[in-house]
Amino acid sequence: MANAKIIQQKEAAVAEISSKLSQSSTTVVADYRGLNVAQVTELRKQLREAGVEFQVLKNSLVRRATEGAGLSDLNEVLTGPTAIAFSGEDAIAPAKILNDFAKKNEALKLKGGVVEGKVVDVSQIKALAELPSREGLLSMLLSVLQAPMRNFALAVKAVGEKQEAEAQA
Repeated sequence: MANAKIIQQKEAAVAEISSKLSQSSTTVVADYRGLNVAQVTELRKQLREAGVEFQVLKNSLVRRATEGAGLSDLNEVLTGPTAIAFSGEDAIAPAKILNDFAKKNEALKLKGGVVEGKVVDVSQIKALAELPSREGLLSMLLSVLQAPMRNFALAVKAVGEKQEAEAQA
């Protein structure tokens, strides 16, 4: 009877992990070996503030979950101690936070991940981390949208000033 309960708990865990993999916009897999408790606590705090869920999971459970979610290519990076960051909202946050933390703490190693349902390698995770934040991208877009209107307004003002100068002369 105890085995049935354990099997049931593991099946529930696999279903939960599979659901998180499917619903997350970005999932980043990392090796946390070598980080001390204070460092892991600081990392968890940064991720939690960004709305990112960070869990240490058994590779065997994650492998089963990846098969259920159709992401079995991710199994290649599931070796050794594995921590996974799931983000449902901000696609850049987990990659940016983990990449920045890994730069300061060499013990943290990024392994790969899933972005918008596609398995990606470490280089793609790092490229994602180098993108500006959502707010930064929105401000860039806003300035690009404002530029033509601003230029048009300046041109109209210059024409008006020229006509005013001609009228006074």
